Amino acid sequence: MRLHVDEEITFRKLEVLLAFMETGNLTRAAELLDVSTVSVHRALHSLEEGLRCSLFRLEGRNLHPTEAAYALAEVARDVLRRMNEGINTTRNVAGYSASRIRIGSLYSLTVKTVPEVIIALKVRRAELMAELVLGSNDDLQQKLRDGAIDAALMALPPASPDIESEPLFEDEIYFAAPVGSRYEALDEVDLSLCAAERFVSLGEGFATYNGFLQSFSVAGFTPNVVMQTGDIFSLMNLVSGGLGCTLLPGRVRDVFPDKVRFIPLQPRFLMRQTIALNFLRTRERDPNLLTLLAVCRGAKAALR
Repeated sequence: MRLHVDEEITFRKLEVLLAFMETGNLTRAAELLDVSTVSVHRALHSLEEGLRCSLFRLEGRNLHPTEAAYALAEVARDVLRRMNEGINTTRNVAGYSASRIRIGSLYSLTVKTVPEVIIALKVRRAELMAELVLGSNDDLQQKLRDGAIDAALMALPPASPDIESEPLFEDEIYFAAPVGSRYEALDEVDLSLCAAERFVSLGEGFATYNGFLQSFSVAGFTPNVVMQTGDIFSLMNLVSGGLGCTLLPGRVRDVFPDKVRFIPLQPRFLMRQTIALNFLRTRERDPNLLTLLAVCRGAKAALR
């Protein structure tokens, strides 16, 4: 059987009914709800029309609730309580103002950016639990759209109408080679002279991989990639082991300083990444995301 409630009966009118039953007076109910006395009277009368029965009797200039009004008030309290619980449950499932926030991040940002942000977040909202999800730029964009994460710290994605981005800092891409290689003594690397070199790289979908391809496009040759990996720290281990050279963002230069050397590229090959906080525009009023946004803005100087 299809359930139907007359359109005259609304949650707001039930709130008015409960305010009147609690105060016993039109004026005090209006003050409690911050509306006019006329609005309260009109809402109560509208409820009677929707129910098609009397809820009040007039004695002089005062309204007195009938047994029917008490019956409806009891149901209204339960309905409003359950609806409030339902709204909170729905918001929690959607990640809106929940007790936790799911933050996506590139692996490379766990060196400095993520710890800075998480510490600042805990200082501002100690009760808010942060859950970290790591992945490539493409992975994080998809997780963002699927609702698997609430926000993503990653390279600035192409302009998208559904994603809001707050740029945090710019990072320069360097030529990375093992300690002791012939590149170590150079002030800068001419990438066009590296056609015979072996290279290792991240896989497709990583922002650093896209910069890798762009730099070699400028150099005019396709690099000899002997191995790809799925995270930047494994990539650095491959470089330190002498398997090949690569291109890496400066933010990870202090991870293996005794094993991997970062040498600047000549200006014509230089690529930069803009790291940003990203979230769906439909979530821009989420209190948790507003807190995270404020934290990231406040931490910009420390993240550079």
